[in-house]
Amino acid sequence: MKIIRKISLLFPALLLSLLSLAQDKPVQMADTMRSNGRIYVVVAVVLTILTGLILYVARLDKKISRLEKDSN
Repeated sequence: MKIIRKISLLFPALLLSLLSLAQDKPVQMADTMRSNGRIYVVVAVVLTILTGLILYVARLDKKISRLEKDSN
Protein backbone atom coordinates (compact mmCIF):
# COMPACT_ATOMS: atom_id res chain seq x y z
CA MET A 1 0.00 0.00 0.00
CA LYS A 2 2.85 2.38 0.79
CA ILE A 3 4.48 1.77 -2.56
CA ILE A 4 1.29 2.73 -4.40
CA ARG A 5 1.18 5.96 -2.43
CA LYS A 6 4.81 6.72 -3.24
CA ILE A 7 4.24 6.07 -6.92
CA SER A 8 1.11 8.21 -6.92
CA LEU A 9 3.14 11.08 -5.44
CA LEU A 10 6.08 10.54 -7.76
CA PHE A 11 4.06 10.61 -11.00
CA PRO A 12 2.77 14.21 -10.65
CA ALA A 13 6.26 15.37 -9.64
CA LEU A 14 7.75 13.83 -12.78
CA LEU A 15 4.99 15.29 -14.90
CA LEU A 16 5.60 18.79 -13.52
CA SER A 17 9.33 18.49 -14.14
CA LEU A 18 8.68 17.51 -17.76
CA LEU A 19 6.34 20.46 -18.19
CA SER A 20 8.97 22.85 -16.87
CA LEU A 21 11.50 21.51 -19.37
CA ALA A 22 9.08 22.16 -22.21
CA GLN A 23 9.15 25.90 -21.49
CA ASP A 24 12.75 26.42 -22.63
CA LYS A 25 11.89 27.12 -26.27
CA PRO A 26 10.33 30.49 -27.12
CA VAL A 27 6.91 30.33 -28.72
CA GLN A 28 6.88 32.42 -31.86
CA MET A 29 3.07 32.61 -32.13
CA ALA A 30 2.73 33.98 -28.59
CA ASP A 31 5.44 36.58 -29.19
CA THR A 32 3.75 37.67 -32.42
CA MET A 33 0.33 37.95 -30.79
CA ARG A 34 1.80 39.84 -27.84
CA SER A 35 3.61 42.31 -30.09
CA ASN A 36 0.45 42.95 -32.11
CA GLY A 37 -1.72 43.31 -29.01
CA ARG A 38 -3.95 40.40 -30.04
CA ILE A 39 -3.10 38.38 -26.94
CA TYR A 40 -5.39 40.67 -24.95
CA VAL A 41 -8.27 39.82 -27.27
CA VAL A 42 -7.61 36.12 -26.75
CA VAL A 43 -7.48 36.56 -22.97
CA ALA A 44 -10.71 38.60 -23.03
CA VAL A 45 -12.52 35.93 -25.06
CA VAL A 46 -11.31 33.13 -22.77
CA LEU A 47 -12.34 35.07 -19.66
CA THR A 48 -15.75 35.81 -21.18
CA ILE A 49 -16.33 32.14 -21.97
CA LEU A 50 -15.19 31.01 -18.50
CA THR A 51 -17.38 33.62 -16.81
CA GLY A 52 -20.36 32.48 -18.86
CA LEU A 53 -19.74 28.85 -17.95
CA ILE A 54 -19.39 29.64 -14.26
CA LEU A 55 -22.60 31.68 -14.26
CA TYR A 56 -24.42 28.92 -16.14
CA VAL A 57 -23.31 26.25 -13.64
CA ALA A 58 -24.24 28.46 -10.67
CA ARG A 59 -27.69 29.14 -12.13
CA LEU A 60 -28.20 25.47 -12.92
CA ASP A 61 -27.19 24.55 -9.37
CA LYS A 62 -29.80 26.95 -7.97
CA LYS A 63 -32.51 25.46 -10.17
CA ILE A 64 -31.58 21.89 -9.21
CA SER A 65 -31.47 22.80 -5.52
CA ARG A 66 -34.92 24.40 -5.80
CA LEU A 67 -36.31 21.33 -7.58
CA GLU A 68 -34.85 19.01 -4.93
CA LYS A 69 -36.31 21.17 -2.18
CA ASP A 70 -39.77 21.21 -3.82
CA SER A 71 -39.80 17.44 -4.35
CA ASN A 72 -39.22 16.74 -0.63
